[in-house]
Amino acid sequence: MRKCGRARYSRAVAVTLKDVARRAGVSPRTVSNVVNGHGPIAPATRSRVEDAITDLGYRPNVLARTLRTGRTGIIALAIPELDVPYFAELARFVVEEAEALGYRVMLEQTDGRVAREREQLRSGPAPLFDGLIFSPISLHGSDIHRLAARSPVVLLGERSDDGLCDHVMIDNVGAARDATAHLIASGRRRVAAIGDQPHVTARMRTAGYSAALADAGIAFDPELLVGARRFHRADGATAMRGLLAGGEPPDAVFCFNDLLALGAMRVILGAGLRVPEDIAVVGFDDIEDGQYATPSLTTVAPDKRFIAREAVRRLVARIADPGLAPQEVEAPYELVVRESSGG
Repeated sequence: MRKCGRARYSRAVAVTLKDVARRAGVSPRTVSNVVNGHGPIAPATRSRVEDAITDLGYRPNVLARTLRTGRTGIIALAIPELDVPYFAELARFVVEEAEALGYRVMLEQTDGRVAREREQLRSGPAPLFDGLIFSPISLHGSDIHRLAARSPVVLLGERSDDGLCDHVMIDNVGAARDATAHLIASGRRRVAAIGDQPHVTARMRTAGYSAALADAGIAFDPELLVGARRFHRADGATAMRGLLAGGEPPDAVFCFNDLLALGAMRVILGAGLRVPEDIAVVGFDDIEDGQYATPSLTTVAPDKRFIAREAVRRLVARIADPGLAPQEVEAPYELVVRESSGG
């Protein structure tokens, strides 16, 4: 006998806006407002509509919307490096969140170079895309603000000091402070840091590292703060070799991202030392590779899904209403303790 079950929509049947409205228990106008970023929409209502969109596999008619509104239905995501796992994982979440609201995502790689980042800003959105989610490294306020004055843009990464742009970030100082304090609390006293750079995010993590040392009454030793050309595994390995060759080695290392930490751990283990018994290691970003490293990597875990969701929602809302007041949104993070620091 054929069993009855929950009705499912065939992919061969086009799901309509009215189907979504019925599933969510709202009007078609409410669904349209969610898809197009119009508001305000109560959070519980928005969540029901987005769940219905996902369940039914609804895809708005982008061509019809473009003809009707003059918009492309595409947003751009400009990040420094596509092959850095943190940015790859973040990009996946941005794509998922954008698709739930009826947008496609165009990816741009800047390599963190000033010329590439400026070119991204000069090209502007129209006619290729409706707005930009941008993670700059080298550019500073004036260039970015010129774009924000004429185009929908949401910034990721370091804090915007003047509040002229929508911005989604984490507390880099607090997160670095917590990571370093965790190492100190385990009894470590010679805590090194790898990743110091002139850009804002790295400076904030350096500040958090220094603050944790001061909190514990440990004198800052400039020999234990090591720069990195880039945040790659090879740079972490190079920095760790320098720390081991410099006399008394550290008993712990806070690395400014997980790739640096993985490179550092490789060198520590290759030198016949143990992690964490001889040198404890903490990273930053909570990339998937860290869970499967040997030992598994303790790390600061920003809520990447939250960052992506807030960035997309802020951008879609600004596309719909360019006059919205800019907002800064701070994403949560947690310290995930694993084997590399004794967890």
